[in-house]
This record gives sequence, C-alpha cells and structure tokens, in this order.
Amino acid sequence: MTIDVEITVSERYSEGARERQEALCCPIDYDHSLLALLPQEIIERDYGCGDPSRYVRPGDVVLDLGSGGGKICYMAAQLVGEGGQVIGVDMNDDMLALARKHQAAMADRLGSDRVRFIKGYIQDLALDIDALGNYLAANPVRQTADYTALKTWEQRQRRDAPMIPAASVDLVISNCVLNLVADDHKPQLVKEIYRVLRPGGRVAISDIVSDRAVPQSMKQDPDLWSGCISGAFEESEFANAFATAGFSGICYDKWDPQPWQVIEDITFRSVTLTAVKPAVDTQLAGDRSLMYRGPFAAVIDDSGRHFVRGVHESVSADDHRLLLDAAYGDAFIDLTNTAAANPAASCCAGPESVSGAQDGRQATSHGSCCS
Repeated sequence: MTIDVEITVSERYSEGARERQEALCCPIDYDHSLLALLPQEIIERDYGCGDPSRYVRPGDVVLDLGSGGGKICYMAAQLVGEGGQVIGVDMNDDMLALARKHQAAMADRLGSDRVRFIKGYIQDLALDIDALGNYLAANPVRQTADYTALKTWEQRQRRDAPMIPAASVDLVISNCVLNLVADDHKPQLVKEIYRVLRPGGRVAISDIVSDRAVPQSMKQDPDLWSGCISGAFEESEFANAFATAGFSGICYDKWDPQPWQVIEDITFRSVTLTAVKPAVDTQLAGDRSLMYRGPFAAVIDDSGRHFVRGVHESVSADDHRLLLDAAYGDAFIDLTNTAAANPAASCCAGPESVSGAQDGRQATSHGSCCS
C-alpha cells in the first residue's frame, strides 16, 4: 500500500481546524504579549514545534509556509509594523477559513490590513491555485489535448503571473510543516524558498528532524505521516538541502535537547534552522579583507571556501558583507578600512568546523546565539 500524502495530511488538519488535536502539539514558549491580541480558537487550533516569529524584523515582508489557522502570521504582523506585510500560504480550506474568519477583526486590532492568506502548495509557490480553479472551470480536462493545454497554461502562469514573485520576500518562516510534504517534492520546496527570497533574505524554519533515516514501513503509516513523524528530515539531510539550494550561514539555532518522540529507536526532536540567501557578487575578489578568528584551526563555508585561523583573506564586497553578517556571529574580523555593512540576520552560530561538527549536534552546546 502507498499512502497519498496530500490526502492524508489534508484530512488530519481539517479535523484539527474543527477541534484541537493534542497529538499534533509540541510544548512551545510563545511570546504571550503577542498572543494577547489573538482570538482563542486560533491559539488553540495551532499545531507547531517552534516559534519562527522571533526572527521577524520591522518592515519585513514575511512568508509563512503552511500558515494553518494564522497564529504565527498574526504574531508576525505585530512585529513587522505598518511598513511590513505578512503572507500565509496553505492548501487546507478549513485552516484557511479559520485564519480568514478573524482577518477583519485582526486588521482593526493591528491598525492596518497587513496580513493576507493564499491557497497554494508550498512546494510550488509560483502556481496560483485560485487562477488554476478559474481556468479549469472554463476549460475542463476531458481528453489528452485538454491536459496538454492545462500544462502549457500552468507553465505560462508560473512564468508570467506567479503566486509569489521571485525575490519578493525578506523572511520565509514555517512551523512544523515541511515534514508534511512528500519526500519527492522536498527538493523543489527548498528551491522555491530560495527563489522567492530577496538577496540577503533569511529563513527561519521550525520543524521536526530525526537522528536516523525513517524506514519505508513508517512512511506508509498515515497517522505517523500526518503526525509530523514519517516525513521528518534526517538531521544532516535538513541542513544539506538548504546548502544544495544555495543558502549560506545555515545552522540549527534552536535544538531541543529533549526528544519530542522516540519511535522504533529513532529520535525525533524539534529544531529551528536559519539560513541566508547570499547577495550576487557585484565586485571582484580582493575588494575587501577579513580574517577568521577561531577557535577552530580552519573552517569551510557553504560555498567551499577555506578560511584558516589568523590568515588575512581577500573577498568580494558581497562575500565580505555576508561573512560579517549576524548569521556567522563574530567568527570573522573585518580588516577593511571602509565601514562594512553588517545588518542583523538570522541568529545562529558560525560556519561549520573542518574538524567535522557538521551534523548539527554542536548547536546544543551553545544554545541560541541571539544572547
């Protein structure tokens, strides 16, 4: 038997929109000042494993993948302020109805209408599902030629009128949703996150990871899949997926020391992964200078560049800006006479150690780097 992941997840979370599902909840310490403005039914019917809202900055355009009943969106809306915007994407009609039910009241409480909810697949952020529905209503698929025309329309729509345009978002967040996407769609999901972010844009993904690969026998269990277990990324696979897509400054900023569940000797725990989309180099290498300060003898960043402790390195202006970003903590010393741009980004530890601390476990020892 092969389960249909989309149907399995949709049915479970439609139930969760109508009545709270305790099995889907991880204990999370949210900012109670941000919850005070929210309706109680949105708070009660939220299912997450972290709090990515704490990475939001004033003025951000925030995209919440799998926004559910809208809890994190409405929290983020308070943080972006009047100059920001929050977009929630979800495919579940019942969850969208719950989020939209309170949209007008929340706009009054916030002082402006800065939150919107869109129906869409988080692994295909270019495809406008409402536009697709309108097309199918006018052009039903009855034969092969109709199907070919549909695929041609979808390609044109993604190119000319994407649901979420490329390079339009400052911060992509998600709360325990990426694990609900089918495995063969996960690479495209991460690529889509990269596409919609502006250069220098950030990622803060709270999700469940496993310490070993999940066997196929568990992946065929609909309750385990919809319960955020069977589709969990393996620890190193999660970080590597973002590295493969082109992200830098990738780390586990939050790493719960206590497992959420242990099933068949596989440990599942909550983590929050942060990363940055690098800016495109506009300067030749050698335009700026910096030095890795230690404590390791040397490190390798996500682009494969090797930095030796205490050695001056010439880098481009954009690489200089990236490596001095808050995503790398204070791992590098600026040796350039001109003032370096150093905007705060996703809080996390420095680049991975050559000595092998690339599996994420090292993050447990230094907790949140925001302190």
